[in-house]
Amino acid sequence: MVTSAGAAPDGGTAPDDRAARIEDWLVGKAREGEPGAYEELIRRHRDRIYRIALRITGDPADADDVTQEVVIQLWTALSGFVGASAFTTWLYRVVVNRSLDHRRRSRRLADDEPTETDLPSVAAPERSVLAAVELQAGLEAIARLPENQRVPFVLCQIEGLSYAQAAAVTKVSEPTLRGRLARARTTLLAEMRSWSA
Repeated sequence: MVTSAGAAPDGGTAPDDRAARIEDWLVGKAREGEPGAYEELIRRHRDRIYRIALRITGDPADADDVTQEVVIQLWTALSGFVGASAFTTWLYRVVVNRSLDHRRRSRRLADDEPTETDLPSVAAPERSVLAAVELQAGLEAIARLPENQRVPFVLCQIEGLSYAQAAAVTKVSEPTLRGRLARARTTLLAEMRSWSA
């Protein structure tokens, strides 16, 4: 709960509506230059920023870099946020764009890097080791998707955005987004079939 000067909006509204009003209040205070409000916004969204960056870049170190870049960028970029969309929609767009830029800059695709995908030769590998390797293979498969499929997949399947929200973030129509998401699912399903064999 925010307790800095100028109380956060309160009232007998639904929790989602109340959360949105508090977020709007925090954004307004952060745009006015109040560091506490900015820090609270970052605290609320830092994990989500990292998750989106990780799924798009496919690399934890790159995701850390993107998260740091976004946190720094937001302080100055908030002045450009005019409220034409929800703050989270705008934030997702910033994270997606920064992640794609970082990925293009680094050009470190999973296929070009040496990976440890071979299991060690052991008589009875632990289930957790197999699960970790399968998870890594899944992350690498997501990272290999074309970006126009990877971004909708991350936003809808991993972050849980609705089709309409993800379409707003990616600036495409909802039918286009659904088509790209369907292609991403088909590609990933084909790639991951080898794990169930």
